[in-house]
Amino acid sequence: MVVGATGQIGRAAVGVLARDGWEVTAVSRGGARDEGWPHGVQVVRADREDHAALAAAVGDGCEVLVDMVAYGPEHARQLTSLGDRVGSAVVISSLSVYEDDKGRGFDTQQEPDGFPEYPVPITEDQRTVRPGDSSYSTRKAGLERELLAVGARLPTTLLRAGAIHGPHCRTPRELYFVKRNLDGRPRRVLAYGGESRFHPASVHNIAELIRLAAARPGSRALNAVDPDAPTVAEIARAIDAVMGVENESVLVDGPPPAPTVGDTPWSVPVPVVCDMSAAERELGYRPVVRYAQTLPDTVAWIEGRLAGRDWREAYPKMFQAYGDLFDYAAEDVLLDA
Repeated sequence: MVVGATGQIGRAAVGVLARDGWEVTAVSRGGARDEGWPHGVQVVRADREDHAALAAAVGDGCEVLVDMVAYGPEHARQLTSLGDRVGSAVVISSLSVYEDDKGRGFDTQQEPDGFPEYPVPITEDQRTVRPGDSSYSTRKAGLERELLAVGARLPTTLLRAGAIHGPHCRTPRELYFVKRNLDGRPRRVLAYGGESRFHPASVHNIAELIRLAAARPGSRALNAVDPDAPTVAEIARAIDAVMGVENESVLVDGPPPAPTVGDTPWSVPVPVVCDMSAAERELGYRPVVRYAQTLPDTVAWIEGRLAGRDWREAYPKMFQAYGDLFDYAAEDVLLDA
């Protein structure tokens, strides 16, 4: 059973599991069916916030429950309460649960000297933030702690995803460069010398990890990222190549020179790069795609969503998360100077 089946990762995971021979029940609030799913996928409408509805969807039981939308400790307890009817679980988490050895994590990055300095690469042994209700990171940490604590009662593989990319994303980081190219902007400002690296994670690689974990139950937390961790300047050039344009990256040393200039969704002062050795060792994982291979589909999806629409209408969650990403007037002032 896949909960959150019509989300970005869920669509890919349902297809991969069904083609691998599983009998798949796709659960979502809308109860929709993706046209790319194989015949035989059962579709169920249920809101995971409604415990009775989720329990009814589980019914007499399932071998594996894959949860795309579990968020905090209450969702962990919800899953654990179904443990007598669920063989094992695979749950999406986030690399934002990590903190550095000084106790700095993603929640402190706006503070002076607040951005964490992670080891390169980050392994699953890196310490994590203290669970709590204050943020996305602390709630994901709470989810992880409760699920790992139950152990054999509900063996759960937690996948700590990086910067997720692919079609159907509601906050596609690639929008930053795709829209600039569509708007005919020949130059873009990149902070930190264009060297920022925030590890991407393709929905296809995450789906492959889900497929492998479903067949090898265990109580574990694993990184879930691509084999590549390109710099933001490399990402910009790769998107240019897909769109058939050549643009100039104006590199600025240090942080963004203005609040709305040079601060891309990947911009970080130090690398955030993860190690995948544990997944290779425990699951036999091998990546199925590389970042550049997936870009044509991602770019086409973004272009289709933008057609004839204001970007804030097409991607409202992107605006909420990042604010004004396209302050061209402020960019021009800097570039002209």
